[in-house]
Amino acid sequence: MNPPDETIRELLASPRTWAVVGCSPRANRDSHRIAALLQSRGNRIVPINPAALEILGEPCYPTLADARDAVEIDVVDVFRRSEDAGVHVDEAVAIGARVAWLQLEVIDAAAAERGRAAGLTVVMDRCPAIELRRLGL
Repeated sequence: MNPPDETIRELLASPRTWAVVGCSPRANRDSHRIAALLQSRGNRIVPINPAALEILGEPCYPTLADARDAVEIDVVDVFRRSEDAGVHVDEAVAIGARVAWLQLEVIDAAAAERGRAAGLTVVMDRCPAIELRRLGL
């Protein structure tokens, strides 16, 4: 179960620091495009990709734990397969993030419940770009 529209609106309307797990350096990939969109709206992007050094002008980190040492992360945006999502939700809790956002078709109900039980706001099977349009932001 996703949070109400008002919560999603507030998440998207106010600038935050978004760690984008699985962010690609390739401009044609959804993870890159969504990170660029979020960045263009005033959010700080923290790309998480062990194979890249920099994406969208920001230093890239191999893991969320590595990024945590450099910057406080508000939202963990997961562009990974559903079977990998749980690890990243658990990492979001461990680093003190406030939100775990699982992209379209990334679904792990057990991980979402663990995250919520630990105090995270969890958005699942949603895309920020689609939500921005849907909510008129």
